[in-house]
Amino acid sequence: MFRLPSVMKQVRPVCRALAPHLTRAYAKDVKFGAEARALMLQGVDLLADAVAVTMGPKGRNVIIEQSWGSPKVTKDGVTVAKSIDLKDKYQNIGAKLVQDVANNTNEEAGDGTTTATVLARAIAKEGFDTISKGANPVEIRRGVMMAVEAVIEELKNLSKSSCSYRLFNMSYAPDFIPSILWGK
Repeated sequence: MFRLPSVMKQVRPVCRALAPHLTRAYAKDVKFGAEARALMLQGVDLLADAVAVTMGPKGRNVIIEQSWGSPKVTKDGVTVAKSIDLKDKYQNIGAKLVQDVANNTNEEAGDGTTTATVLARAIAKEGFDTISKGANPVEIRRGVMMAVEAVIEELKNLSKSSCSYRLFNMSYAPDFIPSILWGK
């Protein structure tokens, strides 16, 4: 029968010799602080750069490689956003956050996904910069949400009803109807 202290004396030198070669593989890679924010912001920038070229009437097409069939040519921001999958997992996290913005915008409004993506990049960049300077992330989020509510309220105040009486007034009909039908 072996006594534990005598056995440990024999095991320790072997363990020390193998120690540089034996490392524990963790299930999750965890990063904090500026390093994590910088990597996520790189992912946000990569996705936003790919989507931003489709913005507006003079926006350009994007060619997306597909695993089957021919490549897809599109000018739709949400389609471009959905097609991006980055190798680096932290960059991919940033890209997925902006993909969610594009998807939610597409579901709610049906359009404006490119604009939402560009705005999300600007908000993320400013938020990360402010957090790096020592600001409280919860307070930043609260401020962004207050700004969103203020913008929505102002847009409601500025909006005009599209079903006004003048539109259906017959005195405007002779001039109005040809412009709709023939684009004049």
